[in-house]
Amino acid sequence: MTEFWLISAPGEKTCHQTNLSTNHKFNIPELKVGTLDILVGLSDELAKLDSFVESVVRKVAQYMDDVLEDSRDKVQENLLANGVDLVTYVTRFQWDMAKYPIKQSLKNISEIMSKQVSQIDNDLKARASAYNSLKGNLQSLERKNVGSLLTRSVADIVKKNDFVLDSEYLTTLLVVIPKTSYPDWQKTYETLSEMVVPRSTKLLFEDQDSGLFSVTLFRKAIDDFKHKARENKFMVRDFQYNEEEMKADKEEMTRLSTDKKKQFGPLVRWLKVNFSEAFIAWIHIKALRVFTESVLRYGLPVNFQAMLLQPIKKNVKKLREVLQDLYKHLDSNATVIDASMDIPGLNLSQQEYYPYAYYKTDCNLLDFK
Repeated sequence: MTEFWLISAPGEKTCHQTNLSTNHKFNIPELKVGTLDILVGLSDELAKLDSFVESVVRKVAQYMDDVLEDSRDKVQENLLANGVDLVTYVTRFQWDMAKYPIKQSLKNISEIMSKQVSQIDNDLKARASAYNSLKGNLQSLERKNVGSLLTRSVADIVKKNDFVLDSEYLTTLLVVIPKTSYPDWQKTYETLSEMVVPRSTKLLFEDQDSGLFSVTLFRKAIDDFKHKARENKFMVRDFQYNEEEMKADKEEMTRLSTDKKKQFGPLVRWLKVNFSEAFIAWIHIKALRVFTESVLRYGLPVNFQAMLLQPIKKNVKKLREVLQDLYKHLDSNATVIDASMDIPGLNLSQQEYYPYAYYKTDCNLLDFK
C-alpha cells in the first residue's frame, strides 16, 4: 500500500512494530507555538492549504504523465522528492531548515509554503497552455494526413505531373472512387459530361476502401461533371494544386515538430524539479498540521510523538481497533464524535474523529488505467 497514516499521541512512547503496519518515527522539530487563538485559526487554514497543495502535486504528476506520452513507464522514475522515491522520502522525513526556518512563526512558515506552491500552480498553467497549444496544432496538421480519402489531405500523395497546369482551357480534377466502382468509373467517366479528355484518368493512390483518380477536362465543363459524378456516387475532391501552399504546410509541420522537441526536454525537467518542490511542501504541511493539532489536543508544554504508519491492506480494520484501544483514554468521546460536530480548532473535514491526531497521505498520485 502507498497509503500512510500520520498520527500523534502524547509523550515519548512510540507504536511498536506489529504485523498490522510498518511504523516509522516522524520527526518534527521544535516549532514556535504562538497563542492558542492563532493555532485555532491556523488549524483551519492548514486544512485548506493541505487540499490545495495536494491538488497541485497531483496536477504536476498527471501532466508529467501526459507529456511523457510514449514512455509512461518513465513517469514514476521522474516523480521523486529530493532525488528519492516518495515512500523513502516520507518514511525518512527530515524537516528542511533552509526552506522553512523554524525560528519563524507557524503562520509565516505556512505562508512561505502557500506562496511557493501557488507560484508552481501558476507556472504550470502557463507552461501547459503553451505546450498543449503547440501539440494541438501539430496533431491537427498530422490528422489531415490520415483517414479517408474523402477527407484527408492529398498534398503528400499527388505530384506536379499528375496535373494539367497553366492551361487556359483544361484542368485536372481528383475523384474518389469506391473500389467496388472502379469498373463503372472506367466505363462512364468520359461520358459523364461533354469535354472530358478521353483516356485521361489515372489511379494515383488507394487505401483499403477507395482509390484517388485524376481526370482531365475543359474548365467550362467542371460544374456539369461534378454534378453527374455525384449522381454516380463518385466524389470530386475540392483541390487546387498549389506548390507554394503545400510547401508552407510542410514547413509549418516541420517547425511545430521541431518546437515540440525543443520544448519537451526543458518542460520535463521543470516538471521534475517542481513536482519535488510541491511534494516536499505537502509533507511539511502534514507535519505542521500534526504539530498544531497535537498542541491543541494535548496542550503545553509540547510533548508528543508523531508516527508514520504504513498499514497492511488486509489489516486496516484491525489496525484501527488496536489504535482505538491503545489511545481511547485520551478522549472518551472519540468514538461517538462525527464530522458534523463543530469543535473549535479541531479540523474534522475527515469523516472520522479519533482519540489521536490523524492525517492520511497517499503516495500513489496517478490513476494508471
